[in-house]
Amino acid sequence: MTMIYGTTSRRIVLCSTTTTSPAAAAAGSSSSSSIRVRAGRRAKPLPPLRCASSGMEPSAGTALYPLHRCKTLYLVRHAQGIHNVAGEKDFNAYMSQDLFDAQLTPLGWSQVDGLREHVKKTGLANKIELVITSPLLRTMQTAVGVFGGENYTDGVSAPPLMVENAGHSGRPAVSSLNCPPFLAVETCREHLGVHPCDKRRSITEYRPLFPAVDFSLIENDEDVLWEPDVREANESVALRGMKFLDWLWTREEKEIAIVSHSGFLYHTLSMYSKECHPTIRDEVGKHFANCELRSMVLVDRSMLGSDSPSLNYPGKIPAGLDLPSDIADQKQEAQKK
Repeated sequence: MTMIYGTTSRRIVLCSTTTTSPAAAAAGSSSSSSIRVRAGRRAKPLPPLRCASSGMEPSAGTALYPLHRCKTLYLVRHAQGIHNVAGEKDFNAYMSQDLFDAQLTPLGWSQVDGLREHVKKTGLANKIELVITSPLLRTMQTAVGVFGGENYTDGVSAPPLMVENAGHSGRPAVSSLNCPPFLAVETCREHLGVHPCDKRRSITEYRPLFPAVDFSLIENDEDVLWEPDVREANESVALRGMKFLDWLWTREEKEIAIVSHSGFLYHTLSMYSKECHPTIRDEVGKHFANCELRSMVLVDRSMLGSDSPSLNYPGKIPAGLDLPSDIADQKQEAQKK
C-alpha cells in the first residue's frame, strides 16, 4: 500500500491501493474565473509520510493505520458523454446548448457494461455499502448502470433506480434490489458554470427518471450553482473536493463508491498528492479516463470522529496476569532478590 500525504481541517490522508482502468482516453478540463467556495479552517501541516517509491530508493517505507480510522473509496469518472465526443472535435462545442446536461453515448453505455462486469467479477459489488453520485444525467446513468441491480421487472414493489429509456438511453429499467443505496450529492459535481453540459436539470425532472436515487441532500430544485458567465476556478474545485472528503467522515459506511467527473477528481486528488514521490503523484493525480475506476483508502489522522473499532477484540480472557514476557522476566528477577 502506498501513502499519499495531504491535509485538511480534519487532517485526512489519501492512500492509493489499486487502479483499475477498463476504459478509453482521459479527458482534460479548463477554467478561467473564480467562484466563491466556503472552505473549512486548515490545520497546521503534518510531517510528510514516507511514500513508496517503486523500490528505487532505500528510504521507501510502509505505514500502519487502525482499520476503524479508514474508509475505502472507489472513485469513478462517468462513461463517455455526447459532450466528450463533440469537445474532442471542437473545444468550442462545450458552449453549445445542445449539450445541456449531456447524456451517455452508445459507446459510453458499453463502457458502463464493461465496468459493471469488472465490479461483479472482482467482488466489489458485494462490498460497497453506498454509492454517491453527482446529480447530472451522465453520472447518474453511469452510477446505476455499474452498481445498480439487474433489469427491473414490473410488479416488483421496490421502485427502479432508473426507468426505461431514461435520458434517451434506449436501456431497460434498472432495479434497486440487491444493491447499495444511491445518494446524489452536489459537492462532487464538475466545474461549475459556462459550459451547458455541466448544468443540471431540476430535481423535479430527475425524480421520475431515477425514482430510487436519494436527492434529499440537494437543497434547491433548480440549479442555483451554475452561472452562465463565470467558470469555477481549479483552486475552488480542489477546495470543494477536500470539503467533500471531510464530509465523508460523517457517514457510517466504510466502503463507498463515488461517481463524479474528470475535473473534480483530477483537482481534488492533485491537492492530496502534492508532497508524494513523483511516481505516486503521477499514479493518483493523472486525469481519469471515461468510466475508469481507482480504489483509494481515506485515512483520518486527527484521532477525531472515527467510529469505535468494531472488529477489534480486547483479549485477556479469562482475567488474570497477562504481562509481556520481558516484564515478567524483570518481575521474576526482582522477586529473587
